[in-house]
Amino acid sequence: MFNKNIKMVLAGIVMGLAVYQFIEGYIGNGIALIFLSLIFVFLYFRNELILLSFLRMRKQDMVGTEKWLSKIKNPAAALTKKQQGYYNYLYGIIFSQRNLTQAEKYFKKALKFGLNMDYDVAMAKLSLAGIAMQKRRKREATMLLQEAKKLDKNNMLTEQIKMMQQQMKKI
Repeated sequence: MFNKNIKMVLAGIVMGLAVYQFIEGYIGNGIALIFLSLIFVFLYFRNELILLSFLRMRKQDMVGTEKWLSKIKNPAAALTKKQQGYYNYLYGIIFSQRNLTQAEKYFKKALKFGLNMDYDVAMAKLSLAGIAMQKRRKREATMLLQEAKKLDKNNMLTEQIKMMQQQMKKI
């Protein structure tokens, strides 16, 4: 909702108010204001619209996910690099059901900007491998599958990886 720089300015102002409250002797108000400033700092690193988009995605509501993501007008200015990665990652998941070329573009952008979790990187590479396999680029698909397999430390994607490897043998 707010620009990332405005969030940090608001956090600084609220922290200054907290210090003022401590000086005046209102310790409870100061502690409450510190917690309020921590909310702004948290929202600097985790964009609220992306969090709401992930909640919609969890409910398999792609239309709602796209609605929340479309409220981010200028992602380059409003988001940090990792947030831009997740912004493109979510759009890649949305477009993987509609347009594979667009989805591939978004997944590649997401990997370029970076994702925090190894599972998310593995999922993006697995999706890219599926797209490459459908476009008959077998070498690229096998390379991406191997990278996804290395990143899947909790073995959450092993079934999907095995299924894709079996499909690649048919090609």
